[in-house]
Amino acid sequence: MRLSRFFLPILRETPKEAEIVSHRLMLRAGMVRQEAAGIYAFLPLGLRVLRKVCAIVREEQDRAGAIELLMPTIQSADLWRESGRYEAYGKEMLRIKDRHEREMLFGPTNEEMITEIFRAYVRSYKDLPLNLYHLQWKFRDEVRPRFGTMRSREFLMKDAYSFDIDQAGARHSYNKMFVAYLRTFARMGLKSIPMVAETGPIGGNLSHEFIILADTGESEVFCHRDYLDFDVPGADVNFDDVAGLQAIVDRWTSLYAATSEKHEPDAYAKLPGDKQVTARGIEVGHIFYFGTKYSEPMKAVVTGPEGNEHPVQMGSYGIGPTRLVAAIIEAFHDDAGIKWPDPVAPFRVAILNLKQGDAATNGASEALYRDLTARGIEVLYDDRDERPGSKFATADLIGIPWQVMIGPRSLAEGKVEIKRRADGSRELVSTAAAADFLSKQA
Repeated sequence: MRLSRFFLPILRETPKEAEIVSHRLMLRAGMVRQEAAGIYAFLPLGLRVLRKVCAIVREEQDRAGAIELLMPTIQSADLWRESGRYEAYGKEMLRIKDRHEREMLFGPTNEEMITEIFRAYVRSYKDLPLNLYHLQWKFRDEVRPRFGTMRSREFLMKDAYSFDIDQAGARHSYNKMFVAYLRTFARMGLKSIPMVAETGPIGGNLSHEFIILADTGESEVFCHRDYLDFDVPGADVNFDDVAGLQAIVDRWTSLYAATSEKHEPDAYAKLPGDKQVTARGIEVGHIFYFGTKYSEPMKAVVTGPEGNEHPVQMGSYGIGPTRLVAAIIEAFHDDAGIKWPDPVAPFRVAILNLKQGDAATNGASEALYRDLTARGIEVLYDDRDERPGSKFATADLIGIPWQVMIGPRSLAEGKVEIKRRADGSRELVSTAAAADFLSKQA
């Protein structure tokens, strides 16, 4: 993509309404634009990152055996009355009526709808276990939306729902998502720590929040320091291995880790002083096991092997990709801007033509741009007629992992300068070897 043809509305000044780093940088880097309180348009650069995040989420859900579908955003109030949640949910639910005065709502979550879909088609335990997920825009009318896409009213959510014949099967489904979440966040460069959490309006008696530690986190969290060194399960993890998955979950829940709502000061105080971590945390995922909370009132039953009907055991599992984009920025930035981890970067390489209009720099920049593009590497080519300082500032702000500076001085030696945004390291590479060098990195 040539920057001269790309839509990238960079802001030079920090908007006054932006309270935290991710909000400031997403606005300044032209990733999002606020359209109403807590409602954002994702602009081209932000959308590219959001799609990368969603792709990783999908890959790990599929790896764990979940099956994707897509449910509508507008739901019937009747479904929520069946479960008993319509009145109980509170003012966060946006209630509406259609032209026929039928009561509807803009879905804040989908437990009722997925239960209705399940009961319409599944009759036998032989069709279980089943885990269905989707990525869909949701709306919760927050009293005070803040922090940009970290706590917005409209947001993109990956929500998955598991169905099992008994508690043992449901626990295995829970463990699958537990491990899938560890892998999902690790692939984005994030160290997540599962912490015992409140179930809130979703309900149930087993719940974990996946927390990343960040100075600008929403709430205080407490955990054992050893979690920071735990290895995440590899791509070869066997999601059908009941005992193996349980062992992974047991290890990741063996030490103290709790959100402020679940914090037990006496238990925490028993940890050695050098193992206590008190920090701010950002929730990037939340999983719930709630048994028959929805299946019993909504009569979602299956026939068991003995011929009797059983209400299915259920769980739900959420990840907010729009929140994740902000969380990644909170974890990876400096004073100059964003430092995207390679897997979620909007582009992998930025080419900076430092003397636009010069035959030599134009030729070298164009040749490298064509070569990298042909290799399938996503490139943002800054071909604008701007000063080098402006191009450096833009590249650092938007956080492309690899920057290639092509100017008359280095070209006179047959070389280009390559900068790694993550650590600022630089290397002179011959023009002939630049594409091969970047291919190995990207």
